[in-house]
Amino acid sequence: MSNKIDPTLRETPSPLSQTLGFELTDWTEGFARVEAPLADHLMNRQGLPHGGVYAAMLDTAMGFAGCYTGDAKVRQNALTLSMTVNYLSRATGNHLIAEAHVTGGGKSTFFSRGEVRDDTGTLIVEGTGVFKLRARS
Repeated sequence: MSNKIDPTLRETPSPLSQTLGFELTDWTEGFARVEAPLADHLMNRQGLPHGGVYAAMLDTAMGFAGCYTGDAKVRQNALTLSMTVNYLSRATGNHLIAEAHVTGGGKSTFFSRGEVRDDTGTLIVEGTGVFKLRARS
């Protein structure tokens, strides 16, 4: 995993992200990258990564993409209002990488687009989401 986050902006991962093994590895204005190693606890009964893992990675990356403030003292959160996930392929590598970009929005909502690839470069999932910004803390 490459880690390009300003150390002053690093946040403790949520309990869900910790459980699933997600790590925020890049975060700038309008962009986020979330990575995770493929592990046994992420697999479905066929031995493939569960589709919900991909959806959770997309949701996490797309949400973070719209919550960047650049100031460690100002934390922005968002709620997912809507998300569409398109499953295109299956992972053949050992590591998942979700990247997301903000595509638009306004004062209280934003739109984001994301994709998940594995470490071989295979595009596995793509999606879009609508997020509501919450009051900053």
